[in-house]
Amino acid sequence: MTTDADNGGQPASPWTVPQFSAAKQQGRKLTVLTAYDFTWAQLLDEIGIDAILVGDTLGMVVQGRNSTLRVTVDQMIYHAEMVVRAVKQALVIVDMPFMSFHVSPEQAMENAGRLIKETGAAAVKLEGGVNQAGTIAKLTGADVPVMAHVGLKPQSVLSIGGYKVQRAKQPLLDDALAAQEAGAFAIVLECVPREIAAEITATLTIPTIGIGAGPDCDGQVLVTNDMLGLTPGFTPKFLKKYADLRNTVETSVRNYIQETRDNSFPDDSHSFHE
Repeated sequence: MTTDADNGGQPASPWTVPQFSAAKQQGRKLTVLTAYDFTWAQLLDEIGIDAILVGDTLGMVVQGRNSTLRVTVDQMIYHAEMVVRAVKQALVIVDMPFMSFHVSPEQAMENAGRLIKETGAAAVKLEGGVNQAGTIAKLTGADVPVMAHVGLKPQSVLSIGGYKVQRAKQPLLDDALAAQEAGAFAIVLECVPREIAAEITATLTIPTIGIGAGPDCDGQVLVTNDMLGLTPGFTPKFLKKYADLRNTVETSVRNYIQETRDNSFPDDSHSFHE
């Protein structure tokens, strides 16, 4: 991979799936954040994020729902297309939403094809390991790059009874190995004890991207709104808030309201003249 030394070691040309996957062997930690629109995607890309995930978390972050389950393929396409248009360097990965790949590998192929063709994204992500290995193999066999997702799978929240840390070591390892064998180029490990995530990471040849899985993964992913302090009342153990933008926005809007009401904005410097 060629890199630009003046750009923090980022690729001089857009990230590709093989480059992303090869970062593990190069000892390079991977950084992933979510985006759902042009403005945020452009900003994250310009800063130098390695990959942008257009997550089905938009069901909660954008739509205000209590889960991701009602997100549709059409909604994913709508948001991902905006993200892809904004990005010049980062690898764009799009979530396959609930029930878009569960019926059959053929259904998964049709929906993954739409997500790639209609957005221009580089890859799709789907939740599952052993139970979705056949689907992953079908997609990768058709040259559709797939990132897998094991551990806490938000689309399974009803069957597992909530958002819980997943502690069963052997099923987690089996899922990760099955996804790798089926052709996944990377795997998200969500809400997995650090020791188990470290063992999975050491066992696999493809990168592990952790969220609530400790520092031994090959990279990390967070929801951008969460790590910037825009999500009120959301304080899981794994989340580090790097800013308090909610307070910044509140202060700014209050100042705008006050200045508009007391007629101090706009002043002459913000006005046009004949």
